[in-house]
Amino acid sequence: MKSRTKFLVLTTALVAAMSSGCATKEYVHEYVNGQLVPVKSHVDGRLNATDAALASLKAQDTAQAGINANVQSQLGAHEGRISKTEGNVQQLSKSAQEAVERAMAAGKLASGKLVYEVAMSDDTLKFKPDQTSLSKDGMAALDAFAAKLKAENKNVFLEIQGHTDSRGEESTNVRIGEARAEAVRRYLNMKGGIPLHRMSTISYGESMPIASNMNKAGRNQNRRVVLVVLQ
Repeated sequence: MKSRTKFLVLTTALVAAMSSGCATKEYVHEYVNGQLVPVKSHVDGRLNATDAALASLKAQDTAQAGINANVQSQLGAHEGRISKTEGNVQQLSKSAQEAVERAMAAGKLASGKLVYEVAMSDDTLKFKPDQTSLSKDGMAALDAFAAKLKAENKNVFLEIQGHTDSRGEESTNVRIGEARAEAVRRYLNMKGGIPLHRMSTISYGESMPIASNMNKAGRNQNRRVVLVVLQ
């Protein structure tokens, strides 16, 4: 409305000036230019504001694209870790895979993955036949294991598995395997400082041999305690 009014005023002034016979061509040109300067300034200002707004939107789009790319990168890395963990689980011993499943079912794990497993054979723990008391060598081995956990400073969960050879009654072997695993658990708590609620025990007895029970060397390997470290 203001522009239309200004145009009417300008037109009226020109008509009046020309009808009076005192307006020259140069005067009309200068007068028109003088009236157009504010209009041009206003239009230029509006155009500059529009350009600034468009530039701001473009910058926001660029920033958002960067955020989206970062999120996609993080998701890709996370999926890669999941795939790697799943692949590692496939390569674990059967008892370690079962340990992961048990701990996940009990809600003990933060990320649901195995960190590593340590098998301590009878040569390391040196249990006497049919006995469940730890030897000095066995205590030293568990001290080293606990020190490693503390050095890593990870919030882990342990499943301690007892295994035996096939000599003796199956039920007796299950009991011995459980008692030896429990002896390790108590020692790691009392001497290693690992909380009891971060550990569980299970006995496989003679059901999961890793070597032949037909010779002494094989039986020594089968009599073992496996420490499965989960996170």
